Amino acid sequence: MTSSLCEKERLDSPRRGAIPRRTFLLGLSLPLLRRSSLAAAKLRITALEVFVVPVNVRGDWIFIRLKTNLGLTGLGEASHGFGASRDRSANLEHIHAALQDCFELCRDQSPFDIEAYRRRGWPAASGGALWARTAFSAIEQAHWDLAAKSLGVPVYQLSGGKLRDHLPLYANINRATTDRSPAGFAANAAKAVEEGFASIKAAPFDGFPKLSASSADIRKAADVGVACTEAMRGAIGADRDLMIDCHSNFDVPLATDTAHRLDPLHLSWYEEPVAPTDLEDLSQIRKSVHQRIAAGELLFGMAGFSKLAASGACDILMPDVKYCGGFMEARHIAALAESYGREISPHNPSGPVALAASVQLSAGIPNFAVLEYAWGEVPWRAELITPRETIERGQIRIPETPGFGIELNDKVIARHV
Repeated sequence: MTSSLCEKERLDSPRRGAIPRRTFLLGLSLPLLRRSSLAAAKLRITALEVFVVPVNVRGDWIFIRLKTNLGLTGLGEASHGFGASRDRSANLEHIHAALQDCFELCRDQSPFDIEAYRRRGWPAASGGALWARTAFSAIEQAHWDLAAKSLGVPVYQLSGGKLRDHLPLYANINRATTDRSPAGFAANAAKAVEEGFASIKAAPFDGFPKLSASSADIRKAADVGVACTEAMRGAIGADRDLMIDCHSNFDVPLATDTAHRLDPLHLSWYEEPVAPTDLEDLSQIRKSVHQRIAAGELLFGMAGFSKLAASGACDILMPDVKYCGGFMEARHIAALAESYGREISPHNPSGPVALAASVQLSAGIPNFAVLEYAWGEVPWRAELITPRETIERGQIRIPETPGFGIELNDKVIARHV
């Protein structure tokens, strides 16, 4: 042994009768760990609370809170689980019923029994309407929040740890843009950039006529969408990412023609020109355009994503923690995508609870690209949770606090429900 190593060993060795620092700290923490483990063993889910927060004509934010016998609570989000339906009362009736059904699957159960809950609820969720999948996913999210809180750790610590401290966000300005003209899209895109976002997304082809409409009407609508995209590019400059969501409004010829018209704008991606389940059409589009293709926001489970990932029709998969089966399934989907060399960009035009869950999800995904943020819908969004939601220069910090790192601000929630 060299003298330097001997000296290091002498310095690192404890004095006779002294307690090494690591042993001392472990000794302090063991009683806390034992109490935490004992409490977790006794923890049971006892009640469900649902909070419906009206936002705008595009929908409500729906937050859920699972309560337990030991006072801990866990959060989830079940927003926008209705597809194209605009019947608010019927939508709320559906989601309340589905949430109650899913809650009954975990009543009096441990929040650590996530796989057992998944197995009980999977048949109804996988074979049900979007609201059934959304309710199932929301309750699953809350299990993770509760489990991590009971252990005093962030959720990412239960799923392999984190690979990054901050996440890049892109501002989805679509839901906040009521003026659907080129000027309206450009104004909001410029505002988002002023707030520090380096990536912008919108859906300027929303309201597109049916493909059975006259060729003149289709051409006119396509012209408007292209003009809106051009205006956004002009507003944000050439050095920022611009993504366009087509919401499956096109067929193969129209998608290909529109993509070619958008070539000069250098899109970061071209999202769902056709439905992601139309793999033959999507593959044909992918081979014919220069833009990367993103897709998958409404797909459920690995089964829903497996063919898309394997097909080569899509570069970026977009599981939504609200729709895809929850936190655990989103992790499985990310691993599936990685095996095929695909990136993951979680779909998340949602409220602050789904954002917090998606942040924990994205923290440890190796093939993570960028996370969606629903920009500008209401000025009081950040106040709905504590600590207050904070976005800095288009990024969000991954919190070190237990669970998803947030609680609902009941006083603010009460003013808006």
